[in-house]
Amino acid sequence: MKKIYILFLVMATTIFGLSSCNNEWEDEQYEQLVSFKAPPNTEGVSWTYIRYKPDGKVTFNLPVVVSGSTPNTENRTVRVGLDLDTLAILNREQFGERQELYYGVLESKYYNMPETVTIPAGESQAVIPIEFSLADIDESDKWVLPLQILDDPAGNYHVNPHKHYKRAMLRIAPFNDYSGEYSSTQFKIYLEGNRDRELTMNTQRAYVVDEETVFFYAGTRDADYLDRKSYKVFVRFTDEQIDIQKKKLEIWSDNAENNKFEVDDEQAYYTVDESWDQVKPYEKRIYINLSFGYRFEDYTSAPGLRLRYQTVGTMAMERKLNTLIPDEDQQIEW
Repeated sequence: MKKIYILFLVMATTIFGLSSCNNEWEDEQYEQLVSFKAPPNTEGVSWTYIRYKPDGKVTFNLPVVVSGSTPNTENRTVRVGLDLDTLAILNREQFGERQELYYGVLESKYYNMPETVTIPAGESQAVIPIEFSLADIDESDKWVLPLQILDDPAGNYHVNPHKHYKRAMLRIAPFNDYSGEYSSTQFKIYLEGNRDRELTMNTQRAYVVDEETVFFYAGTRDADYLDRKSYKVFVRFTDEQIDIQKKKLEIWSDNAENNKFEVDDEQAYYTVDESWDQVKPYEKRIYINLSFGYRFEDYTSAPGLRLRYQTVGTMAMERKLNTLIPDEDQQIEW
């Protein structure tokens, strides 16, 4: 009898439990919040690569998403604006009082964007079309477009409170076929006449000037030097053939009168090779190799003292392209 009672009690509990269950997975498990999709790097900015076009505008689509476990059921018109305060805080945190190193706010003449974007009902994502025109931009200034999602007084949406989701610090970086990070361990830098004490840098970044031209910073300088604008080395990629593989490079400085810039090798050249990855047949690889040398004087590091440097060697860059992605700025593995 006792066993029958226990069995009856178990069955009753099971039936009661089943009757009280509902499909809780059909309910929203999280709060639906609006966010940018622009994750920052360790410096707090999101590198945004824009194809350089001399006579045309380029549209970059910045994603805006609605989080949650259930579909978005409303048309949500999201307001977007500049976030100058956060950029000011970011600059102070990264660079202290060294204002020459601060990220600059991208001037309005370089871009155009709508003030709102609508995420339709049934969709969890929309994009803000930002139209850039970067023909005459100077990359020695570090441009950032600081954006934030603004609150909606009507309560049509709620902004994600986390700072890396409600804000997008877009570090604008134009690119052409030759810009990017070059391996420079084989590019030697030394005081003229003293090759026993060579200097090298692991990488050097090439910045866009126009479709065929980039610039590096001379010697060991990089974007964190206060005097970087005085030491630009311009490199133009020409179509002039030197031999079956090599094409001529043109090298110059826009400050040669002060830094006494001289090209050391009139036969400066570059090569471009392409191949397809054997494991990923959709991945195209482009190899760019530069060979050149120059001399310059460092006249700003120590007042009253001019140090003459000589450089010579090669730089190399590998660019990987995922050809399954139609958008060029997205298919390059930066």
